[in-house]
Amino acid sequence: MGTKEKEFEGIKVSGFGGILAFIIVTCLCAYFISLVQVWSVLLGISGLCLLTLFISFGFTVIEPNDAKAMVFFGKYKGTITDNGFFWVIPFYQRKKITLRARNLDVPPIKVNDKVGNPVMIGAVMVWRVKDTYKALFDIDSSSISTCQATTAHQLIAIQAGLDKLPRLMQSFENFVKIQSDAAIRQIAGMYAYDTNESSDKVTLRSDGDEVAHKLEEELNRRLAIAGIEVVEARINYLAYASEIAGVMLRRQQADAIISARERIVEGAVTMVQLALDKLEKDGIVDLDEDKKAAMVSNLLVVLCSDEAAQPVLNTGTLHQ
Repeated sequence: MGTKEKEFEGIKVSGFGGILAFIIVTCLCAYFISLVQVWSVLLGISGLCLLTLFISFGFTVIEPNDAKAMVFFGKYKGTITDNGFFWVIPFYQRKKITLRARNLDVPPIKVNDKVGNPVMIGAVMVWRVKDTYKALFDIDSSSISTCQATTAHQLIAIQAGLDKLPRLMQSFENFVKIQSDAAIRQIAGMYAYDTNESSDKVTLRSDGDEVAHKLEEELNRRLAIAGIEVVEARINYLAYASEIAGVMLRRQQADAIISARERIVEGAVTMVQLALDKLEKDGIVDLDEDKKAAMVSNLLVVLCSDEAAQPVLNTGTLHQ
């Protein structure tokens, strides 16, 4: 999708030069007024006031990472991104927009993963306006409701005129939030929560970098229409939904117990094998197959038991 954004090519001079020109014009007008008849003084003063107002309305200040789109009677003429103090023709309507990076913390939402499990997933992202034309003229920011994103404290501040956040940027934040919710739902449906129910190598839990990269791509694709660029996006909250969290926790505990038992049994068998090989190699005792089986059984019970085994001492012979 191409961009219509362009640099402003109209009349743009230094604001300090405009002030100097304003002082010179004022002095000249005052001089010529003094030369005419008295009845023309009022007319000259009126003209001077109008000229003063005309010139003063042309001054504009652009801070770092801010921009102003210039509109001349409804026609877009370009965007000023240079920083400083300037003077332009007052007939231009100047629409201010910030290009600074902004954070957005997307609260956890309930979605279904690839295998259908309900999970709670939230994300944090860094975004900024990249294309001023699309941001100002390709989307209707006035129709984006700000009620959901406005807290009671912010509402009081807006009514009192104390809210420093421009309403335009609030609209952009709501637009980004709505699209981010849709992107998170789509990305969550592409991956399973973990590898317990899926054979995929990439899951929401295992590979955060690839999931984050996919999330950034999806967000940039959705927000390109508004001229907004996502600098970074990552999942910062991931958990099973409350209705299945208990069952999944027990399953994870069971998997952990099984994995631990496998390691314990594997180690116990290795130790029993070493003991039998050592006894046979050193000729300490000659055991038949029945005695070996009994020894193996006793050693496995001792090594694999959850609690310490209580030894029973054999004070008789080997066969008693």
